[in-house]
Amino acid sequence: MTQDELKQKVAYAALKYVKDVPIIGVGTGSTVNHFINYLADIKADIEGAVSSSEGSTALLRKVGIPVFDLNAVGTIEVYVDGADEINPLKQLIKGGGGALTREKIIAAASKTFVCIADGSKCVDILGAFPLPVEVVPMARSFVAREMVKLGGQPVWRENFITDNHNHILDVHNLSIMEPIKLEQTINNITGVVAVGIFGMRPADVVLVSKGDEIVTL
Repeated sequence: MTQDELKQKVAYAALKYVKDVPIIGVGTGSTVNHFINYLADIKADIEGAVSSSEGSTALLRKVGIPVFDLNAVGTIEVYVDGADEINPLKQLIKGGGGALTREKIIAAASKTFVCIADGSKCVDILGAFPLPVEVVPMARSFVAREMVKLGGQPVWRENFITDNHNHILDVHNLSIMEPIKLEQTINNITGVVAVGIFGMRPADVVLVSKGDEIVTL
């Protein structure tokens, strides 16, 4: 089974978590794109969605699902999103697609966060995947120097602007033993908009496709 087929399989498995949920939080990424395509089959039962990126918004509208602003909705019952890395505590690294800030906002506003991923995303320790940090453009070099002090090797994601008109630093060579502590430390650096560690708000449910099996964490 190819990685894309594994993504399709786990995306389909998430549908049971949004049954009878009128407004769904929807994340960003290749696995989520499959989930959105499956939502099209049940769109008659969905009032709409809150989206974490312009890309997901466009795809949702393409399949006929209305998209709402979070300010008009309030608390979301279920948020479905992918991850770049997942540890055994259901803490995540996210932001490979650059949507980490909006993903964090929707996750924080949701009662249940369902993470969907193929088995390659499961790790014992976070950090092999470069940690995305969204920064205000004028603070990019300053924040990069602070990342070096923390033991990381920051790389500016050139020619990429987030939906919030900011920059991304991808921080390499981190072994994140204490995700919550590092998340708080980076959050406190002036100029940081958001860091892609989901430690303080981890996933509630993680669905992982491993071969023909869907494993629930």
